Amino acid sequence: MKKPKLVLTDIDGVWTDGGMYYDQTGNEWKKFHTYDSAGVLFCHQQDIPVGIITGEDTDIVRRRAEKLGVDFLFQGVKNKLKVATDLCQKLNLSMSDVAYIGDDINDIELLKNCGISASPSSAPSYIQNVVTLITKKGGGEGAFREFVETVLNIRDYK
Repeated sequence: MKKPKLVLTDIDGVWTDGGMYYDQTGNEWKKFHTYDSAGVLFCHQQDIPVGIITGEDTDIVRRRAEKLGVDFLFQGVKNKLKVATDLCQKLNLSMSDVAYIGDDINDIELLKNCGISASPSSAPSYIQNVVTLITKKGGGEGAFREFVETVLNIRDYK
């Protein structure tokens, strides 16, 4: 497996379990697994930028991305493949240099057009059928970290 030069990820269903929680006053909540933060760290240790591409647009995701030092954040995206292609052009990379993990129908075109594609084990079968890698962990259980460890071939953290 060729080492990626850019790692991209969806959020809901990958970094989260896909649930959206609302309280009686309208506040939205998402649960993130702390394991996934190491995925960003591992990429940065190898000088590989990380980007989030999500259809949602929330302050929750913005705050999480800022806290972890995610390099690129694209929210409210309708066409994820176009965003990834434009980013690759800006960074002088090809889509074959990209590793992407996603879990739902709006990820399919990007999953089909990147160098390494993955989904969490909790993704529907029609998503799992188009990816090159399926994590053992489900969304919200550290799937992003497992994905990064696999594509960067991290066996032991030292």
